[in-house]
Amino acid sequence: MNTARSAAPATLSVNQVLLCGALIVTLSMGIRHGFGFWLQPIITERGWTRETFSFAMAIQNLAWGAAGPIAGMLADRFGAWKVLIMGGVAYALGLLAMAVSSDPLSFTLGAGVLIGIAQSGSTYAVIYGVLGRTVSPEKRSWAFGVAAAAGSFGQFVMIPIETWLISHLGWQTALFLLAGTALLIVPLALGIRERQAVGVATGQQSIVQALKEAFGYRSFQLLMLGYFVCGFQVVFIGVHLPSYLKDHGLGIEVSTGALMLIGLFNIFGTYAAGMLGQRFPKRYLLSAIYGLRSVAIVAFISLPLSPLSVYVFAAVIGFLWLSTVPPTNAVVAQIFGAQHLSMLGGFVFFSHQIGSFLGVWLGGKLYDATGSYDVVWWLAIALGVMAMLANLPVRETPIARAQPA
Repeated sequence: MNTARSAAPATLSVNQVLLCGALIVTLSMGIRHGFGFWLQPIITERGWTRETFSFAMAIQNLAWGAAGPIAGMLADRFGAWKVLIMGGVAYALGLLAMAVSSDPLSFTLGAGVLIGIAQSGSTYAVIYGVLGRTVSPEKRSWAFGVAAAAGSFGQFVMIPIETWLISHLGWQTALFLLAGTALLIVPLALGIRERQAVGVATGQQSIVQALKEAFGYRSFQLLMLGYFVCGFQVVFIGVHLPSYLKDHGLGIEVSTGALMLIGLFNIFGTYAAGMLGQRFPKRYLLSAIYGLRSVAIVAFISLPLSPLSVYVFAAVIGFLWLSTVPPTNAVVAQIFGAQHLSMLGGFVFFSHQIGSFLGVWLGGKLYDATGSYDVVWWLAIALGVMAMLANLPVRETPIARAQPA
């Protein structure tokens, strides 16, 4: 008898999935949101350029996106909890590699490839697959909002912890301690074991059929385009904002406060997006989010820079930070159902991570070339307008499928 399967509950409670899933996302997203604070100490000690660090972070986001669909397939087929355990272990190993790497190649392989793969198996796509199968359709948007808000809470909590660790214990010791923290994902994953993966229990649509259907559907393509822009904007800001503020004479306390405010207001923004997604068309909600992001960035770079302007910008952009996550994933579930939700969510997120790759890499590349972040700021603004327009024609109704004879 399969003891692992027989020990799992026949059905998971919504509260249990939300609690364990939220804690996992709090850890995985909370740790990664502070990576920008390692840029200055690492490049100073290693003698690297900003582009070297930025390229590793860009590879991390690309690897996260590329591995996301595979992690989603495995989670849908064999169980999300197994993927989460592997993701937690890989996360710890990647943080250790990030601490001890002494050359750009090994740093990129550890901080970039390994941590990126780990994040694909320990963040939203995998958790949302379980939520989509556990929570009733009318409450999915709310549940996705709760999980996304947990990632925001992780940023709010972990940012000051990470900056304190770096300043008091050194950047390498801080990474060693975070590696141990990442291992807490392993016991939490056991709390969301499904009795069997949905692909085994109820699947009538193959993976190939699901992919062909999704990629041939225009609304899926438009959602991927919007998510590309989301990745470009948030990862550029998350990684390069501390250095941007330092270049303009503002201290580390302003950067820390700004990223904490982003995390704090992101809690409210993602939860509000999940709630509003149950009441209003999600395509309009997504268009508004992208449009308001562009307005916020224009105001930030146009007005005189001060601690007050930074904090106001952080609060506004924080409210809009991950608020795209609940409505985007809810639309995917609404159109295609929950059977292949982790996999399809992984592909949508892959487009997000391509944008993240370009945002973080171009931030370092164009800074080294021009001595300024101005070009990337304006590129983020233009892309926000494009995403605002791209989401308007998205169709949210379930896709029509031919019934089997």
